[in-house]
Amino acid sequence: MYEIPTLDTSYQKPAAIAVLTSGGDSPGMNPAIRGVVRAALHQGIKVFGINKGYSGLIIGDMWEMNSASVTNIVQRGGTLLKSDRCLAFKDPAVRHQAAEILREKGIEALLVIGGDGSLTGAHLLARESDIRVLGLPGTIDNDIYGTDDTIGFDTAVNTALEAIDKIRDTALSHESLFLVEVMGRNSGFIATHVGIACGAEMIVVPEYEVQVDAISFQLANNRAQGKGSSGIIVVAEGPVPGLTYNLARQLEQHEQKPKVCILGHIQRGGSPSGHDRILASCLGASAVDYLCAGYNDIMIGVRQGKITETPLQQVIEKGKQLDPALFQRALLLHK
Repeated sequence: MYEIPTLDTSYQKPAAIAVLTSGGDSPGMNPAIRGVVRAALHQGIKVFGINKGYSGLIIGDMWEMNSASVTNIVQRGGTLLKSDRCLAFKDPAVRHQAAEILREKGIEALLVIGGDGSLTGAHLLARESDIRVLGLPGTIDNDIYGTDDTIGFDTAVNTALEAIDKIRDTALSHESLFLVEVMGRNSGFIATHVGIACGAEMIVVPEYEVQVDAISFQLANNRAQGKGSSGIIVVAEGPVPGLTYNLARQLEQHEQKPKVCILGHIQRGGSPSGHDRILASCLGASAVDYLCAGYNDIMIGVRQGKITETPLQQVIEKGKQLDPALFQRALLLHK
């Protein structure tokens, strides 16, 4: 369980708040919504759920939630409130319209559950209006600065592992090589953690240049020396579509015969793990405590087992980088 900070809640708490989920969905968003709703109702605060993220906010598509609204959702993947990527919210005039809609409904604060793009929108709304805005890190990529863990990351890793354990049966039976693509356009967190946990032969991530010659040499050398092979290379999808297939074609030119398996969006779905349910529930409930203590323009995360807050400006500007030491340790384990 996470260590919860003791906050001064003598600040005048909001009469009503709203919550939305934005960007790519992640397992654990529903427990986070439940945490927000139950904690707010306990404080005597009205809660409005906004449908389809910022897209729903700018047209006023929202409804008042009660305790029953979040019954039996903790085990469900996806998001009860639906989600969307709203390019229109980049327009200051649209954000001004969103703030007006919230004020008209008596809503004084907004909680945003999402990734870096969603939290950028949250920061801009907080800076440009009198609406208090807090963010929660909801993304499977685990690439958000200010938190050791993000809602959905653990489930995504376990989903990929379950799939790879099945793929490995075929890889070993036929002594074949599989390139298994996991999500991660700009981040190698999923690939690195999955690679370590499944005992992959190699890991390819966006943070480091792909060295096809070196990969081919190591594969051939391992076989020549009779070293055991998992038959699995984990590849983060990278920023340009088709990376894994391109890598497969290049390896074929080096006399390798890899098969490609793209896991895709199964990593976003499914019941959240126990870890993600606890993380999301604690972050959701804690966000309400921070609102009642007068906080604004921050993200609620977890560091070293403690619930913490980080200014959204820092979250946006700094970003979170893959630990080079962890990646090097991953490479060592695969030799």
